[in-house]
This record gives sequence, structure tokens and C-alpha cells, in this order.
Amino acid sequence: MDPQPPQASGAESAAPTARGPLDGVVVIDLTRVLSGPYATMLLGDLGATVIKIESPDTGDTTRHSAPFRAGQSHYFLAINRNKQSLAVDLSTEQGRDLVRRLCAGADVLIENFRPGAMAAMGLSIETLQAANPGLIACSISGFGQTGPLRDRIAYDVITQAMSGILATNGEPEGEPIRLSIPIGDLSGGLFAVIGIVAALLGRQRGQSARHIDLSLHDGLVSQLGYLATLYDFTGRSPERIGRRHHSVVPYGSFRTRDGHLALAIFTTKFWVKFCAAISRPELARDPRFRSTAERMRNRVALEAIVEDVLGGHDTAHWTGLFEASDVPASPILTVAEALEHRHTQARGMFPTITHPDYGAARVPGPPLRLGGRSVDQPQPPPLLGEHTVAVLRDRLGLDDAEIARLLQARVIADSRHPASGDGALPRTDDGATSRVRRRSGPLASGEAG
Repeated sequence: MDPQPPQASGAESAAPTARGPLDGVVVIDLTRVLSGPYATMLLGDLGATVIKIESPDTGDTTRHSAPFRAGQSHYFLAINRNKQSLAVDLSTEQGRDLVRRLCAGADVLIENFRPGAMAAMGLSIETLQAANPGLIACSISGFGQTGPLRDRIAYDVITQAMSGILATNGEPEGEPIRLSIPIGDLSGGLFAVIGIVAALLGRQRGQSARHIDLSLHDGLVSQLGYLATLYDFTGRSPERIGRRHHSVVPYGSFRTRDGHLALAIFTTKFWVKFCAAISRPELARDPRFRSTAERMRNRVALEAIVEDVLGGHDTAHWTGLFEASDVPASPILTVAEALEHRHTQARGMFPTITHPDYGAARVPGPPLRLGGRSVDQPQPPPLLGEHTVAVLRDRLGLDDAEIARLLQARVIADSRHPASGDGALPRTDDGATSRVRRRSGPLASGEAG
């Protein structure tokens, strides 16, 4: 018997619309892994309706990243709040047609396939924008839509390596060290949001630039900032400098009696305050240390003095003293300490979200405060295909018979309305909810992290 999807209820219809500044903006999300999903999560935080297109076979790659809770990946939960999941097989013409029809009624399309993959699937930006002249498209890739490296696959560490950032990170005599957070992917997501919001504003003003070509490599090169001009001024690449700063001292992490402390003595004003706080006011008058340039020229002697002084007391002593003296300093917190810190909690930056199926999880919260308040309570990340039936009903007007045929043919999947079986999607060996059938094709093309 063909499956008959029941009438949509409030629990399974599209996620509630947030009342943010992007309320009413519809985003079709053809991204996976990190850079694109991070961007679309931020758009969802701002109130956009985000429809995440996933493969019925596997869903987003990060759904399979251990560890899991109730079958859900920590990685996926971290970057996919405020989205609806629509499971569509893009290797079928019927599946691609559903995406075309969704794009025809959308404001934004964001994708992070390799350049050319969208066109190979019959979903070229030009074709989609011909059907919907108001559609804004953002293409995220490792190296952009043009240039000699456009076809290279790129994950975060590759863009860190190619941008010069990896070479500057680490101890002077040690190995290059990858930044612990995926800065290329995260900054790429931020730039994507900036570009999309700017394009929405431009569309409102009648401007026609509607395709955003975002390269993760470009994003990191743009953030080299003063390291790039340091090279231009000196003709030498900035070297690895470990815990220190290339042009400011004392700045970085310094040993205390029981650990380490971060100092950021960026200006002479704070140098004077620092010297007073450590009861060494004469250092502020020492001709070797009176200006930023002089402190840099004498950094070896200065850092030796600072470490000798800080080594005389524990971190808690210096933290309290510097806070009272208005000196920029901080203990070096672990991830656990940072998340549980009273300030993090007071700002609501580690909220609990609860899904009716997999329960509660804490995730990093939306960072924006608009008009003095945070954006609306985030909706939990969706199950694979959780909103497929609701989206096709509500946005494309498909009736139950049409949806049932698509479910039976496995063109689509819905976690709440499986085509057959006991009412639950099969699980892979690693515990992540997924269809077990896998296929290669355009959807498996290289990902931009």
C-alpha cells in the first residue's frame, strides 16, 4: 500500500518563523559540513526561514561525526539550529525539479559545491535566476569560481595552509600548528552572511548584483591584515612567534606561579597601568620601554622582566589585581570553564535547546543583541527530512497523493513519514539517523569545508 502522509500538525509543520529582521526571507540551503551551514544558521538566527536540502541517503556529512547523543551528532547540533530539513534525492530529475520550484519562490540560494557542480546537476545559478530574477545566490567554495585553483577541493586546514596563516602559527622553533577552531570555514560563513544581507539591501534599492562568489581562501587572505602589510614593508614573511605578538609587547600568554595568564598591553597607557599594578612604576619611565617601538626593540629584556614578576604569584592573584587596576588580562580558560563562566551564562551564550525526539542539548547561542535583546529562542536542529512533507505541502502545494508517490519512489524522505517499515529511519552502525542506500554523483562533489 502506498504510504499516506497524515495531515500536518503543529509539531511537524515548518518550524515557527522567528521575529527577527530577516523575517519573511526564504533561504534555500544547499550546503553541508561547516562554512555554509554556519552561514545559514546565522541567517536563521536573524529570522530567515531556512530550508536545508539534504540527501535522503546520508543527510549532511556532519550527521555522522561522533560522539552522538540519542543518535544525533554533536557536530551537526552545533551549527544547524533554526532550520527545516527537506530530504531530496538530487540524482533524480524529480528531486532537482522540486529544488527548482522551491528556488522560484525563494529570496536566497546558498550552496557550497565545487564550481561547476550545480550546473552539472541542471541547477545552474543562471537558470535559477532566469526563473526567479529576484533570487540572490551565494556560492561558497575553497578557491572561488575563477582562478587557477578553482577546481581544487578545500577544507579548512587547506585554506589555512594556502593563505599563509598556518605558517605563522606555532612556536618559533616548532612546527606550524593549525588553529584549533576552523577559522577559514567560520569566517567564510560570516562573509557569506554579510554578502547576502548586503545583496538583500541592494535588491531593495534596485541594484542587480545577485551572485556572490565567496572563496574561503580569499576570506583568510583578507584577514592577514597587518601581517600582509608587515611583509610589504619589510620584504620578509612574518615568522612564527608562538605565544607572542609580531608588533606589540607584552602581549600574549605568560607563565605565572601555577599556570598561564593572557596579557594585552597594546598601548602605552596600559603599560603605565601594568607597571603600577605590579609595583614597578619605574619600568614605565625606563627609556627602553617608554614607547611601543622601544618596547619592541627591547622585547627580550622586557619579557624576561614580566615573566620574572608574574612567576612570583599564582594566576588568581594577578587576575584580581589586574581587573582592579584596569589592565587587560585574563586567565586562560578551558572550553568547559569558558562555557560555564558566569558571564557566558549571563549573556545566554550556551543555551539548552530541546527537540521532541532526541531531547535536550546545549549549543553555542546566537551572538547578536538587537535593540538590547538577543534574537528569539533558537529552534533545535532538525532530524533528517523532518520537514519534508510540511515544506512540500506549504510551499509547493503538493497534495497527499503526490507526496506519497515521491516517498514511495524515494525521491524524498521524511523522518516522520517513512515510505515503509516501522516508522523510523534505519540507523547506520555509528548511530546516526540515515538512509542506508548510498550513491555517488554530483552531490558527492568536493565540499568547501
